[in-house]
Amino acid sequence: MGTKRFIVEIGSGADLHGEDVTKAACRAVKDAISRSCLCGLVEILGIEDLKAIQVDILVACPKPDKVDLEQVKATLPIGQKTARAVEGGLKAKGLCVPNFAPDCDQIVVANAAVTVFIRRAWP
Repeated sequence: MGTKRFIVEIGSGADLHGEDVTKAACRAVKDAISRSCLCGLVEILGIEDLKAIQVDILVACPKPDKVDLEQVKATLPIGQKTARAVEGGLKAKGLCVPNFAPDCDQIVVANAAVTVFIRRAWP
């Protein structure tokens, strides 16, 4: 049995007022998967249990150690998920709105690469 990449999607997400890198990362993952219909898994490959596929999430953002990876993985509705966060993304001057979060005037942006792998016997 070999593991092969089926698709890689890229997304971007931001938190405009709370400097919440987890929120930005979740939005980046949702952005990435919003452009994919994985009908080929079922219609071409005949995979019946979408929980069996492997999905790898790579997130790049400021303060990667602050990302709640379990929350990021929970944004995906299918697959056996792995996630990791690395330094990257973007911080930009924003506007502090105390009703959203105190003492925060930075916009944080995260980028995500979501890769779907399949396991199957290959000739």
